[in-house]
Formats: sequence, C-alpha cells, structure tokens
Amino acid sequence: MVKALIVSSLDDVRALVAAMPGPDEAAADAARTREANLTKPPGSLGRIEEFAEWLSAWQGHHPPEMKHPHAAVFCANHGVARLGVSAFPMEVTAQMHANYLAGGAGFNAMCKAMDVPYDVHAIEIDTPTADFTEGPAMTEPELVAAIGVGLRAVPADASVFCPGEMGIGNTASAAALLCALYGGDAAEWTGAGSGVVGADLARKVEVVRQGVALHTADAPDPLEILRRLGGRELAAMLGAILAARHLRVPVLIDGFLCSAAGAILAAMRADALDHCRFSHASAEPGHARLMAKLGGKPILHLDMRLGEATGAVLASGILRTAVAVHTELLTFEEARVTRNHPVS
Repeated sequence: MVKALIVSSLDDVRALVAAMPGPDEAAADAARTREANLTKPPGSLGRIEEFAEWLSAWQGHHPPEMKHPHAAVFCANHGVARLGVSAFPMEVTAQMHANYLAGGAGFNAMCKAMDVPYDVHAIEIDTPTADFTEGPAMTEPELVAAIGVGLRAVPADASVFCPGEMGIGNTASAAALLCALYGGDAAEWTGAGSGVVGADLARKVEVVRQGVALHTADAPDPLEILRRLGGRELAAMLGAILAARHLRVPVLIDGFLCSAAGAILAAMRADALDHCRFSHASAEPGHARLMAKLGGKPILHLDMRLGEATGAVLASGILRTAVAVHTELLTFEEARVTRNHPVS
C-alpha cells in the first residue's frame, strides 16, 4: 500500500523524487521469457514486442494488462499570454475547459474512440501565473499546490496514465523551461504553438529569451526553473508523472508540453522517466530537440501538435494491442509448433 502522496514544500517534492521505486525485475523477466517463446519470428513485431516487458516491469506483475487506462487534462492560464505569444486570447482556456466538460473537444473524441476514461482539472484558471519577463511565474506555495493537483490525479488501479494540458501561452512557457534547462538560443526551442507566425513568432521568441535571461543567472535547480518560468498545468503533469511512479502506473507522455514537464524530473534524477514512454513525435520543432536530449523514441509519428493528451490516448491503443499479442498468442510449446533453428 502506497501512503498518500502529500507535499507542503518543494523539499517534499524532492524527497518523493529521491524515493522513486524501481521496476519489478521478476515481472519483466517473465514477460521477456514469454515474448521470446511466442509463435512468431523474433523481432517480427518490432517495438510492439518491447511494451509487454515495460508494462510488466512498472505495473509490477506479469502478465501485464490494459483494462483500466486513464487520461487527464490539466487546464491553467499564463500571464505571459498577455504579451501576444499565442494566436488565441487567454479566455479560451476557460472556454476549452467548459468544452471538455461538455464532451466536445478533441480530447473527448479521442478518449471515446479509444475507450479511455478521463478527468478534467481546472487549476486556478481565473488566476494566471505572473508574467515571467517581469518576475517569477509562481510563488513556491502556488507551485506546490499545482504539483499536488497532479499527485492526486492518478487512479491507483490505472493500467496506464495519459496526462495532457490546455493553457493559452503554455508553449512559450515550455520553451523557456527547456532553454533554461539545456541552453541554446530561444529560437531553437520556440515554435508556432497555436499558430503564431512571422512577427508574432519573433515576438514569442523574444519573450522566451527575456524570461530565460532574467531567471537563470544564478543557476537555479530544475524545480526552481519550473517555479520561475513554468505554469500550473506543467507542474500538475510533473506531479502526475511522479505519483504514477510511486503507484506503479506506467505513463504515456503526450507531446511537447508534457515532455517538458517530464524533462524537469529527468533533470532531477536520471532514471525518473523510466516508467514513461513518449507517445508521439510532436510537430512542435522543439520536441525533436528534446527527444534527442532525453533519448526518447516516440511511438507515433503523425505530425500532431494539439496537446490535450490526444497523442497519449491514441498510443494507448498500441499498448492494448501489445498486451493482446503477448497474452493471446500461444508459445511454441503450447501450439506444438516447431521452433525456428539457426541457419548456418
């Protein structure tokens, strides 16, 4: 039984990161052994063959299962949106939150199609973060509270968790976080997001550049970078990824925004994302750069960039298929099929 994941300070968050459990090696070994004996040529299903072992290792049992996938979208607003970094006004965040509750968004349609239950979390939508070109985006209590939303969002019985986000201006925030973490020029991390181009994109790059310059001179640690440049929905996704590790729930990380939240954890601990897989390669240009930094191998390559956990929910179908293959195919012994033999 995992005790309640409650944090009252950033030091509490750091302690949870330090206490992350490892994989269940016995379950992983059992999956690896069965996979090697299924009635198919070894490697013939490519990466599909990897997922049963990964799910077993992090669910803590073999065979793995996909009976209870779960998704969540976290909604919050960014003060930096007032600087024109998005093609949409800030009020769209609240309007989209209402759309999620009404079942009318891409997130809802994807969850329905993939048979994935979901929750929707509004995190102080009426109180945007501060403009990070003028000061820190959040106070420590604000950041801790947002992380707490994510810590409480993961069902203990989930087979896999699919976190996502909605927040006008949040790609500027993610770009600033990643530029602060990894260096490079702001233009290398900053993309169109919701559709800014030309002079508007140049303005967005400059906003990111200003924020990074203001907040990184004293070499802050990853959580402090998140406090200064991040947003509540990014913090909540970090909390959810962290909670899932303690609950032994594998995670499908969504696109650019969710990957940026994961990058904060990875900067705190090298194996912090071992219980995660990257669901898709976002069309946001900074995502490919981030995957190179994290060694990520996205499952899907569909040029998606909506966010809202849509890529993660879609990729859950791949995991469902992987489990079906692993559990329903017979082994050579069970099927009484002659095994392959080495060719000299």
